[in-house]
Amino acid sequence: MRRLLLAALLALALPAAATAQISPGPLARAHQSLEGATQCTKCHGSSAAAMPQLCLSCHKEISWLMAQGRGLHAREGKAPGKSCASCHPDHAGRDFQLVAWPAGGMTRFDHRAAGWTLEGKHAKAACEKCHRSEFRIGPAATISTRKSSAGWVGLESSCVSCHRRDDPHQNSLGPECQRCHDAAGWTPAPKFDHAASRYPLTGKHADVACAKCHLAASLALPVGTDGKRIARFRPLPFAECSSCHSDPHRGQLSAECSSCHVTQGFAVINRQEFNHGATRYPLLGKHRSVTCDACHGRAMARPKPAFAACASCHADAHAGEATLAGAPADCAACHRVDGFAPSTFTIAQHQTTKYPLGGKHQAVLCAKCHTSSAAPGSAKRVVRLRASTTSCASCHADPHGAQPASQICSQCHGDAGWGVIRYAQTAHASTRLPLEGAHAALTCASCHGPKRPGLPAFAVTTSLGKAGVMFRIPEVRCATCHTDPHRTVGIAVRPDTGAGCANCHNSASFRPATIGIAAHAKYSLPLEGAHRAVPCVACHTGLPTSARVSGQGATLIGALRPVGTIGLKAVKGTTCAACHQTPHGTQFASRPDAGRCDACHGTGVFTTSPAFNHDRDAAFPLAGAHTRVLCATCHRTDTTSGVAQVVYRPLPHRCEDCHTAKPSKGGT
Repeated sequence: MRRLLLAALLALALPAAATAQISPGPLARAHQSLEGATQCTKCHGSSAAAMPQLCLSCHKEISWLMAQGRGLHAREGKAPGKSCASCHPDHAGRDFQLVAWPAGGMTRFDHRAAGWTLEGKHAKAACEKCHRSEFRIGPAATISTRKSSAGWVGLESSCVSCHRRDDPHQNSLGPECQRCHDAAGWTPAPKFDHAASRYPLTGKHADVACAKCHLAASLALPVGTDGKRIARFRPLPFAECSSCHSDPHRGQLSAECSSCHVTQGFAVINRQEFNHGATRYPLLGKHRSVTCDACHGRAMARPKPAFAACASCHADAHAGEATLAGAPADCAACHRVDGFAPSTFTIAQHQTTKYPLGGKHQAVLCAKCHTSSAAPGSAKRVVRLRASTTSCASCHADPHGAQPASQICSQCHGDAGWGVIRYAQTAHASTRLPLEGAHAALTCASCHGPKRPGLPAFAVTTSLGKAGVMFRIPEVRCATCHTDPHRTVGIAVRPDTGAGCANCHNSASFRPATIGIAAHAKYSLPLEGAHRAVPCVACHTGLPTSARVSGQGATLIGALRPVGTIGLKAVKGTTCAACHQTPHGTQFASRPDAGRCDACHGTGVFTTSPAFNHDRDAAFPLAGAHTRVLCATCHRTDTTSGVAQVVYRPLPHRCEDCHTAKPSKGGT
């Protein structure tokens, strides 16, 4: 080697003329075309300084690398006094490789000087493993004149420049293998971080072997030359769990497994995201706040708890009393999942029970009647549905002080309210005082209440209860409630007839009285003829001027409660003269009857005298032509006293007293 280097140096030192005559030895096979004494200047030039540029003019790939600052020549070329011949001497024979390895051999070359440190398996690989013609794909190789042979330049540092055919990813992951792999070996990929991928591995996925997913049987993978399936790393389906896992629910639930499950394990449920609405039992109302363990147990010990009936989870709060139409009813028949109370049992449904709700009972809270009590042999309380409804007293206190019949509330009260009394008049008819007429319009409190206008208060010793109502009152006669308007004349009860208030009045009203013309016949003066039309006030003082009598069963018109004193006895008496002034003066005073009116007149009309008989009662009987003579012809009206008065007596009885003219001959 020293001899070769010395020859090369001598060749550089000799003048051009001498060089043409002296050759240190044959050129290497690569430079064989430059053989000959006349071609020395093509490489050596005219001076030693020209030789590097002449070398680069032929080895353009080295010139390009140096211009790019890449490779060994870029580094070595910057060293002062460094020339190509210092590493590439020639004239050492045809088989000389033109490389003087500084470390004493190719295998000892420090690859870091080339700008690419050999690490891992690369450090153990033989030079020829990499410096092969098929790997020389870089720009330097394209520029180089050595197209098909192996060489030291033209290799790239990217993995794919050498391992493209070895890429198990089929170029699906791009050319930057170093993002996942290093030179220590293809597997495993120490730089690969699945968390940085589109599908980070969490939970139990982190423990799954890569081949489970990337060599899955469900993937249609190509087969390599070695007969093995080539793994696929991208793209892989991962949006849904069903891409890798079979559905244990057989399509009964949502296809989105992640809405229920997490990667920590299939039995671990995502309680925050789990959609219970996709199950056969959606969680509504207060069930939403129930913990999963309450139904499914710890660690999902009960994955499919019973849910067909509320009793599957809830104890019977009614101790077996909850029935509908005699059959046991589930809680859902009366309750909602929003809360046990209030019940959804409607009033319409209650109407089908043994105790239909009416009136104010419809507004009563269920708990008022259906109270809770301790279950037999247990401290837990249950709500009783079979409430005691045998009587009003089962729920209501007696407000009447235990008076007789006060326990039979329904006789007077209904469920419309205590203040609504429904004691009918027909029921009152069975008492000592039937309600008739105006009495029927009175309020119960007018007679039975604690404040009775115009009536005495009940005795203090009487127990009336909270309501202050007396059932059996002492007042049953008219006089106990009503003032006697006839008291001043002492005719509250007539001794001669035994007449009381009811003989002349009824309960419809005090006025008008019910006494008529027929009833008046029982008294001193029967009403006959024109007397029937005479107003009561004409004889009975104290009556209002509007009082009148008309027809059979005449009625009085007046107020219900009389004011003042009304006289029943006629003040003027019962004779005609007590009321009527005679128009005859004293003409009939000498008669045995003293001129009684009814001797001649009746009650029908005064102007006729149906009872007077001229032949019987007068001194001058009427006969013959006298029967046709008008009364006024003989009984003339006398006005000498200043008062017109018909003269009935005394009158002359002789013919000549009336007939002064003599009759003509032939007359009678």
